[in-house]
Amino acid sequence: MQGQIDTPLSETGLAQAAAAAPRLAALEPAVLVSSDLRRASTTMDALTALVDVPVTRDPRLRERSFGEWEGLTHAEIGATWPEAFERWRRGEPVDDAGVEEVDALSKRMTEALQEIVAAAPDGSTIVVATHGAVARHGTCALLGWPHALAATLGALHNCHSTDLRFDATRGWQLAGHNLP
Repeated sequence: MQGQIDTPLSETGLAQAAAAAPRLAALEPAVLVSSDLRRASTTMDALTALVDVPVTRDPRLRERSFGEWEGLTHAEIGATWPEAFERWRRGEPVDDAGVEEVDALSKRMTEALQEIVAAAPDGSTIVVATHGAVARHGTCALLGWPHALAATLGALHNCHSTDLRFDATRGWQLAGHNLP
């Protein structure tokens, strides 16, 4: 369980970032914002090598903090916190071991995304490099969906994206999830 442990990208991760960068560059982004954790910021660096846009690093885009679970395997977590781990696997609230509450992570992610969009030129493409759990919960929060629906979005694969659009009349809309 990585959570907010600041690990570097593996060789596979570096290759995935390099492969995703041209697709994202083709979108002609005007704004680039990344989590300050190395695995997200290094992914964004692959894109910045192709576009002339500065990157802002924002710690609010960090992955969910998994408290005492960070650095442990799923088997180790299940052995020590079996009930809490099963709740987490079902997408239910977990208040054990210092795991960040979903409401808190949704709030920080939503605030960050709303500020990023408000500061961007109208109609511009924004690319945000973040992490799977906060991406799913932040998506639900922006769309006004209950937290329980985050699990229905499925895991966000490495270097895949969630396409969110803002319409002045209809608000936030989900255009795609887990896009290669």
